[in-house]
Parts: sequence; C-alpha cells; structure tokens
Amino acid sequence: MERFDKDTSLSMRKRLIGKSCRLFFSDDPVKIVRARGQYLYDENGKRYLDCISNVQHVGHCNPVVTKAASAQMELLNANTRFLNDNILYYAERLAATLPEKLAVFYFVNSGSEANDLALRLARQYTKHNDVIVLDHAYHGHLTSLIDISPYKFRKLEGQKDWVHVAPLPDTYRGKYREDHPDPGQAYADAVKDLIEEVHKKGCKVAAFFAESLPSVAGQIILPSGYSRKVADHIHAAGGVFVADEVQVGFGRVGSHFWAFQLQGDDFCPDIVTLGKPMGNGHPVACVVTTQEIADAFTATGVEYFNTFGGNPVSCAIGLAVLDVIENDNLRENAASVGGHLLDLLKELQSKHTIIGDVRGVGLFVGVELVMDRAQRTPATEEASELVRRLKEEFVCMSTDGPGENVLKFKPPLCFSVEDAQLVVGKIDRILSDMAAKEQNKKVCEIFTGQMLVLICTLSSCIK
Repeated sequence: MERFDKDTSLSMRKRLIGKSCRLFFSDDPVKIVRARGQYLYDENGKRYLDCISNVQHVGHCNPVVTKAASAQMELLNANTRFLNDNILYYAERLAATLPEKLAVFYFVNSGSEANDLALRLARQYTKHNDVIVLDHAYHGHLTSLIDISPYKFRKLEGQKDWVHVAPLPDTYRGKYREDHPDPGQAYADAVKDLIEEVHKKGCKVAAFFAESLPSVAGQIILPSGYSRKVADHIHAAGGVFVADEVQVGFGRVGSHFWAFQLQGDDFCPDIVTLGKPMGNGHPVACVVTTQEIADAFTATGVEYFNTFGGNPVSCAIGLAVLDVIENDNLRENAASVGGHLLDLLKELQSKHTIIGDVRGVGLFVGVELVMDRAQRTPATEEASELVRRLKEEFVCMSTDGPGENVLKFKPPLCFSVEDAQLVVGKIDRILSDMAAKEQNKKVCEIFTGQMLVLICTLSSCIK
C-alpha cells in the first residue's frame, strides 16, 4: 500500500474524516507509521516515548498478542451465536481475577457498548430509572452515555431530569480536601443527600455510575472508603453500583488487578464494565455482573446478542493479553515503575512551584499544574505549552481535568524506569526554561515601567 507524505495525509484527512475527530497535537500532528512496546515511530524514523496509550496495555504490537490474533484468524472468526470454546476460556480466566459474586459475562465491542448495556441491566433489575454520576465524568459516546457524562452533556443539550450529578471526590481541588479528617465519608454523604433529593421528587435511583479512578476528571484517586459507603447508600435506595474499569483495569494500578479493589476487600460492585486495555488495541469489551441481575435481564424474554462481541479472535487476543500481564509480571512493573515515577515527580514538585499536586497509583499518574499554589488556579496555558514542548522532545503526553491542566500518565504497562527518568528529566528542563522566560518577562516589564516613570518625570521637569 502506498504511503502518503505527511502533508498529503493531512490534506486527505481534512477532506475525508469528520472534523470533530481530532488528532493529538492537532496544530502539528505526529504521523505514526509503526510502533513497538512503549515507543512510536514517525515517517522519518524518529522515536517517540508514548505516555498516553493506555489502550495498548501490554505494549504496541506485542508479539504474543499479534501471534494469537493471526493464528485464530487463520482458524475461525464466526458469529458469536455459534458455540465456541474461546469465549468460555476467556470468561473463566476473567472470573478468576474478580470477586466470586461477579460471575456472569456479556461480551461487546467497546467500553461505550459495555456502559450502555450496564445501564440497561441496572434499570431492568431495579425497575428504577434515575442515575447518579460524578461531576466531570465520561462514560462513552453513545447517546445514552452522553446523557450520563457531565464532561459531554454540559457542552451539548444539558442535563436530563433523570440524571443527578454528585461532587467529584477530589481531595486536591474539591469541597473536602486533603486536610479533611474523613473525605471519603464526607463525599459519600453528599451522595446520600442527593439520593434524598431524588426521592423528594418522587423518583428512584437505578444506578450509581463511577470510574474506579476518574480519568477525564483529572486522574483522581478516590478517598479511602468512598465507594463502599456510597454502595451502602445506593443499595439502601434500591439501586446498584456500577464500576467503570474501561480505562483503569487489568493491573494498571499494580497492587491489584482491578482499580475498584483499591477501596478494600469488603467492597464489590454490582456491575463492572471493561474495555480499552483488554484487547491491546483490538475492539473488545465486557460487562460483568451478578447472577441475580443477569436473571432479571433474562426474565424480560428479550434476547440479547452481539454479532461480534466475544468472537473467537477477540477472545484469543484477550487471553493473550492476560498471558502477557502474568508472564511478563506487568502488574509488578506497574507498581515499581509507577512508584519510582511518583517519587521523581514529587521531587520536581519541591523544585517547581507550578506543580500543585502529584497523585497516582501504579501507572495511573496525574501532575496538576497551577498558577498559584494557595489559590490552586489552573495553569491551563502552561500545561498546553509543556505538552507541545515535550512533543518536540519526542515524548507524547496529554492533559485532562476540568481546567485541562493535569498532565496524565497512562502508558503501556511495559513502561520502564529509564522511560520514567527520561520524561521527568525533560519535564524538569522545560519547566525550568519556562520559568526563566517568565522571570525575564517580568524583569522587562518592571524595567519598561521604570523607564516610563523616568520619562514622564523628565518631561515634567522640562515643562
């Protein structure tokens, strides 16, 4: 297949692809022609360190995964309504990583499909309609999910009357911060208050949806005990707890296989949705739930099928991903490299006042940039400039959060100590340069002001 030069590719993309489908670094995109592990290569052979591709969970073009995909494609890829063992092997392997009560699987193609199905399951089981979500949440691009994603619906048609938004449990920027004696309880009580408001309107809550680690909201680490206490309130109201693991599951947190497990052994969601990392770039996703909820869904008498969800190739790939996570000790790598990365970033925090907060677990890390540490004013433009400069240094990074001021690290789990040291060194150098330029700018402004005063004074004397 002919490879176009970069300018031709850009021209054709502008003509053929919807303009709302934005590229990374849209002002000057990187044209990637191949990748391996945690590295991307452009058309000129330049290598970029990939800090953002959480989809390629075990590394770009992992040979174990590509071999499994190719072998299964050679053998069979059929409609999922034919009996085949791959889906059974895969469900059994996933079940072994989950709490015992999460035992029924529905395979789909994307995280959006998974969350849409989770919403259907919750409503059918509870016979309720309303949904509580976290502020700034994002759960997918289907219409049903835009409706429960404040990150999206606030830019579109606004909030539906059956959607209720709970405060984001952000202990850095939220109402209850790091100095609160029990922020988990305080934020959970806010959900309880919201449930009471819903009941006063004569409505009932079907589900509480939350990412186990809110990502688009700014790489948020939920306070201890929060999910368990919210689940208690939701269950008392007759609803179910849905944990969205689409971005953060499969060992990214290091210490556990699933991010919801960070909330303690006594917490288990009623429904869990899986996606992005499970296929390492191949479109496969899943909903896992309890037998009781699955039985209620079956009782409708309406068949559920997904033509491609859980097909033999997808499941072969999913099994290979699990093999690589286990055989290459990628959970352990996420824990050790992620811990080292956090330490390096916290050292930078003590050096650069623009770094307001460093937070994370495993290879899910956020660096929040602020104009003023006391006021915590988002340094949006500075974060954008840092990302642009890093790209010039052959590091792919992006920002998130309501103020677009949080640098987010969600690299492939094969990310190394050397990679962490490389990117932190570049961030240090760029921030030092930005600070020096800002200082020079202030000096020039002061000098210019003093000169104006002197000129005005001399003019007055002459008159």
